[in-house]
Amino acid sequence: MSLHPDVIGLLDLIKAAGRPAMDTLPPPEARVAFLSGRTVLQPTPAEVASVRDFTIPGPDCAIPVRLYRGNGTAAEAKLPCLVYYHGGGWVIGDLDSHDVLCRRLANDAGCAVLSVHYRLAPEHKFPAAYVDAVAAMQYAVANPDALGIDGTRVAVGGDSAGGNLAAAAALAARDAGITLTHQALIYPATDMAMTLGSYARITEGFPLVNRTMVWFIDHYLRNEADKYDWRASPLRAASLAGTAPATVVVAAYDPLADESLAYAKRLEQDGVLVNTAYFSGMIHGFVSMGKVLRQAENAIQAVALGLRQSWG
Repeated sequence: MSLHPDVIGLLDLIKAAGRPAMDTLPPPEARVAFLSGRTVLQPTPAEVASVRDFTIPGPDCAIPVRLYRGNGTAAEAKLPCLVYYHGGGWVIGDLDSHDVLCRRLANDAGCAVLSVHYRLAPEHKFPAAYVDAVAAMQYAVANPDALGIDGTRVAVGGDSAGGNLAAAAALAARDAGITLTHQALIYPATDMAMTLGSYARITEGFPLVNRTMVWFIDHYLRNEADKYDWRASPLRAASLAGTAPATVVVAAYDPLADESLAYAKRLEQDGVLVNTAYFSGMIHGFVSMGKVLRQAENAIQAVALGLRQSWG
């Protein structure tokens, strides 16, 4: 197993840029730095049928969202809907950081995408992001007419921290008797205890390494006990049975690789239909780096296919 040549080129560019590591910055500066990399790494935003920013009610505060409708869909069509949670370690990222990816998923899956800007840490510690994620999922199911969607065909998805929230929201849906059609988990964080082997393997030379995850988790969680709460660590849920069918995208050179694989295995063991898309030469975050990493296209297609299949 070796790094893809595209990744080697990207890492050389990152090294030449000499930017400070994420975990050396205070969160406000880290958010600016994260957004500043978009034009270098992400393709031109695709045209979609419509985009609308608004807020939905949450139990603690209003939640900012952005609703996309895929290109070529009719304005009056009740589309299937993906509720999407952006990545960023629960600390960085927003509706803009994942705009390109959400547009592509709306177009390629022929659906609506409800992108959710949950509350960020450290200003809002766990379980604030989880609470917002569940509230957005519940809103989509309960208010299809307001969104112009089919409330019986709602999926959840996200990348990294967003994948963590999507997995937890899928568990919450099961427990509430809500039937979701799919969960799209792109290199999800599933175990805050950081016990699996990829944390020991990925320690230097990549945008996300062991210590970066420590920085994120320390900002996100309130205490050591939170690491073992299934709402923060879905891999530690007593059972994953009865949750929605899943697509799990895994990057080999990722500190989250082993827990992403472990979650896919647990889902399968608990009787959930799973498609695992493993990218042997890729790094964490590659799906949002399609301007320089061509394998991003294959991952987006894998997610879109899983969604389309779940919606018939």
